[in-house]
This record gives sequence, C-alpha cells and structure tokens, in this order.
Amino acid sequence: MARFIDPRVDWAFKRIFGSEDTKECLITFLNGLFEDELVIKDVTFAKTEKLGLRPDDRGVVFDVYCITNEGKHVIVEMQKKEQEYFADRALYYTARAIVQQGIRGIWDYHLAPVYTVCFMDFVSQSPILKEFRTDLVLTDLQTRQRVSDRMRIVYLQLPLFDKHTEAECMDIFDCWIYIVKNMNMFEQMPFSEKYPVFRKLAEIGDLRKLSREELELYDEDIKNMRDIYATRKFDEKRGMEKGMAKGRAEGELSKGLEVARNLLAIGMSWPQIVQITGLTEEQLKQLQL
Repeated sequence: MARFIDPRVDWAFKRIFGSEDTKECLITFLNGLFEDELVIKDVTFAKTEKLGLRPDDRGVVFDVYCITNEGKHVIVEMQKKEQEYFADRALYYTARAIVQQGIRGIWDYHLAPVYTVCFMDFVSQSPILKEFRTDLVLTDLQTRQRVSDRMRIVYLQLPLFDKHTEAECMDIFDCWIYIVKNMNMFEQMPFSEKYPVFRKLAEIGDLRKLSREELELYDEDIKNMRDIYATRKFDEKRGMEKGMAKGRAEGELSKGLEVARNLLAIGMSWPQIVQITGLTEEQLKQLQL
C-alpha cells in the first residue's frame, strides 16, 4: 500500500508546490531548476485565476502562480493528458501573465520576467519537444544570443527522465524529478539526510496524516488520473488494432494484385480475374498505373 501521495495528481501537486505552508518545496525546486540563474529567497502566492481584459475574453486558471522576492513571476503546471497544442498552451499562459502586468493610464511598458514551468506526464509529439527538458527563450536567429529575459518556458517530460535510482541523482533538481515520478511508491523518503526539504515533503505527503476531507479530495483526483490512463491505453490499443487491420488489408490487396497481374499475363479477361480474385475493377486499375 502506498505511503505517500502522488505529486502528479492535481490535488497533491498543489498541496506540495502551491501552499503557503509548504513553499519551501517550491523554492528549493525552482532554485534547483534555474541553478546559477535565480536565487529565490521567498515567494508570494498570487491568484491562480486570471480573467480576460474584457468580459468576453477567455480566462485562464494556473496550477501554481507566485511572485518571487525579486518580483519575477513564476507559473508551475502539471499536465497529465497530452494535448495537440500543449506547447502553444504554455506560450499562451505565459503571454497572459505578461499582458496582465499592463497598467491603465500612464505606463512605461516595464515588464517583470515570467517563468513558466510545465511538468508533462507524457511524451509530446511536438517536433520542438524531443528531450526530457526543453527551455524556450527569446533569441536572435542569426547570433543565437538571448535578446530578452522577460519570457522563459521550461518543458519537463517526466517519462524521458532517465535516472532510475537514487544513486544516479546528482543534484537537488535530479532528486526532485526522481521524487515527483516515484513518490507514491516509496516506503521511506529518499535524500532526506542530504536535503532537509524532503523531510518536510515526507511530513506533508504522508497519506496517514491526511484528514478525511483531504483523503476524499485526493482519492477523487486519483480516480480521474486512472480514468485518463485507461482512456489513453484504450486509444493506443484501438490505434494498434486499426493499424494491424489496415496492414492485413493492404497485404491481402497486394497478394490479390500479384495474382491478377499473372492472370493478365496469360490473357485472362478482367471479368474472369474479378471473379477469381475478388478484386474490384477499380483495384485492378492500379495495375495500369
């Protein structure tokens, strides 16, 4: 039986990374992710729902939205199910966080940087997302130099994280990803001696310490996650079966055409060939191409 919650589940993810009481988890994760670039000492959580500029504009709801002690905006998302345009969705979320900084009246267009971090519990089919980690920034095409620090998007495809043992994890970022992928299978929280934050994580993630209401919320999200997994597996199976059926049909057609080609070579008429092979005249026309 699992001892700890699964961070990939919506309720658990927000409990770990989106709570004032547990913001140490978010801070250490972000500092590990952006090593040598950010040194976050504190964060303030902001509203996760952002309304449109006009009443008819589409709003957005983030999993976690915070502002660092240096005024940088950080969005952190966990996505369980693949979407065709998920990479664009992250760009849209980032753009909305930038646009929301606009001030009515006199304004000099000064913007705070926005960092978006996307955990992805699937492997994307997007041509720009090929590795476990992909960082997108604004750069000059010719010089390849970064031209602005106002937008940064990081995609983390969890299935592509290739460290499968504690010994392979070299820094706190590796440790965080290893835990996010496997926490619900641990009997003891790893890395607790080296990084005290994981003692805190063990405390807040212990299933035995959740209230009845918290367990109900968590169990509901677990059910939703299982439904997503079952639907994904069914779609994969159905796609495989369709592919096999198509392959068999194409193989049978190929054999039929080969027989028809031989029958034509000995002078047999089309009606006779159709009767013998079961092919249609339209299929036989392929031999004339």
